[in-house]
Amino acid sequence: MDKINIQFTLFSAFYSPLIAVISGGFLKEEGLDAHWSVAPAGTSALASLNDGSAHVVQSALSQGFTALAKGEKSSIRHFAQVNEMDGFFLTAKHPDPNFNWKKLEGSKVILFGGGQPLVMFKYACHKAGIDFGKLEVINVGGAADMDAAFREGKADYVQQQGPFPQQLEADGVGSIVAKVGEQIGLCGFSSLAATTEWLDTDMAQAFVRAYRKARIYMNEETAENIAATQQQYFPKIGAAVLQDCIATYQQLGNWSPHIDITDSAYEATLDIYQYAGGLENRYEYSQVCCQAPTTS
Repeated sequence: MDKINIQFTLFSAFYSPLIAVISGGFLKEEGLDAHWSVAPAGTSALASLNDGSAHVVQSALSQGFTALAKGEKSSIRHFAQVNEMDGFFLTAKHPDPNFNWKKLEGSKVILFGGGQPLVMFKYACHKAGIDFGKLEVINVGGAADMDAAFREGKADYVQQQGPFPQQLEADGVGSIVAKVGEQIGLCGFSSLAATTEWLDTDMAQAFVRAYRKARIYMNEETAENIAATQQQYFPKIGAAVLQDCIATYQQLGNWSPHIDITDSAYEATLDIYQYAGGLENRYEYSQVCCQAPTTS
């Protein structure tokens, strides 16, 4: 079988559609032997496309914005979606069935210090009609540090990606009160990227055939069965927690069956970044994205 190298920017259950293309055997059906890795901390997975160590990577449209803002010319294009919605959750110390975003004003909230998670969260606050400046924001580092700080009681709320919040609930130390994606709506959140040269190969067509099947599988298969096939990739996460996380993302609509990065999702992402002040130009779709290879 031909070897295909896949790299994740981050590895979590949020990116289960890309994990499923491996764990579900879809690449093997296409004669591809998958080897996967995670980008070193502080390094964009796109670098592995440039040096040829990866064929396809999990990335985000905003990475394309960053390169264009620097005046860089690149043959890299985002050709398929992974998540069509923000996948972060807001967890409180205690259950709050009457939660509304206004409660965040004046509260201590552990947030990511920058990047797309913060951009999206600020936009969610804007959509909710609250003043982000009135939050007492706490920055403590990466995902593990944030989880530890919340468990230590250093904040009223914490922003996390699954399965961290589901684990908090299982451990009885937190309760999910909001899904950031519901507040924002559909957008081009995370994506698959490759070079235009690779996208013109037979391997790319085989990958796309496998990925289309994986997307349908992620919507039609039970969370229990998906979690069972992916448990080996998450040895520190309980089976029930992983199942809960996957079921939540299925219900939220992060993993819509189609793989295309739609024009509307792309424009929504431009809106979000333009609101955050990190986007000087509204780049054309073709400067960042392309359609996935046509397959037979």
